[in-house]
Amino acid sequence: MRSPSEILKSAIGAATTTLQSIVDLESQVAKAADLIVDGLTNGKKVLACGNGGSAADAADFCTELACRFVEDRRPYPAMNLSQGGSLLTATGNDYGFEEIFARQVHAFGASGDVLIAISTSGKSKNIQRAIEEARHRKLKTAALLGRDGGSVAGIADVDLIVKGDSTARIQEAHKFILHVLCEICEARLPRK
Repeated sequence: MRSPSEILKSAIGAATTTLQSIVDLESQVAKAADLIVDGLTNGKKVLACGNGGSAADAADFCTELACRFVEDRRPYPAMNLSQGGSLLTATGNDYGFEEIFARQVHAFGASGDVLIAISTSGKSKNIQRAIEEARHRKLKTAALLGRDGGSVAGIADVDLIVKGDSTARIQEAHKFILHVLCEICEARLPRK
């Protein structure tokens, strides 16, 4: 049995390696930031979705845009599609779990809006369907994925694929990328 100290040091080492790998995503991070800034400066909104911990990351990302990240500035429209138990469960019950985000993209998304879809496995059918619906409705799309990107890889405008086998480390890297996107966008978005 490993000691708490060994577990901590191992986790720090793995997290450091995973975070360092994000450097390889520099151009994709820039493209994703461009999509967000272009959308928001042109009166569009950001929609975000994910399952489990990724849903929490989508919520945090939307909060950072609609409230603020660091600097005091005007709020920007950002909507977390992972919230709202009654809508999620009604859609899941009536249309299937794979449709819980796609139906909301249909309801709330408009051409030029931006969808940020998060899946640590890259295999989430509801994330794939959300991106497909977004593309059909002419939204811009960015996918934060893990491992090899799974079945979702290649269908968004921008893929941010964090390689690795640990869901926890991938999720930590996704959170980091989302905060970096906030930092880049906040510097470029109008204050008023």
